[in-house]
Amino acid sequence: TYTVIGVSGSSCADTTTINVTVHDLPIVTAQFNDSICPNGSATLNASGAVSFLWSPSGSLNSSTASNVIASPVLSTTYTVIGTDGNNCTNSSSVSVTVLQPPNVNAGTNTTIAQGDSAMLIAGGGISYSWSPSDGLSCLTCQNPVAKPTITTTFYVTVTDANGCTAIDSVIIIV
Repeated sequence: TYTVIGVSGSSCADTTTINVTVHDLPIVTAQFNDSICPNGSATLNASGAVSFLWSPSGSLNSSTASNVIASPVLSTTYTVIGTDGNNCTNSSSVSVTVLQPPNVNAGTNTTIAQGDSAMLIAGGGISYSWSPSDGLSCLTCQNPVAKPTITTTFYVTVTDANGCTAIDSVIIIV
């Protein structure tokens, strides 16, 4: 409470008071703090206020929602500013780490004679998925045997321990 006393030139005085209320800052929290694979997305959650403003907003689906979807290309720290009903603001930050893709290698292109086969040798992950299936001994083996009847490009999708995937190809020339 502030009191002011005003005195005129003729020594007349008057008093008035004013009350100033100081509101607590909102407790704004942002949650995620995890990692995503390349080309992945993450849902970021903010709470503790009635309106929000996220930045940087370029890789977000919204800059003003409480729950936003982030699709960063590089690891990014996002800051959210929350405003409460008293127009008081506070902020919180959350980091999204973008993992490196697997270092996939489908091996080298190989030439075989009609009726022969070649072993495909892939690396860079913990699980493998080959396509097309025609002429392959196994679709989920790291090193299947290929026996195509025509020149074929085989694609391998490699998944690493983080669940991230990458694709490479190898040509078997018949």
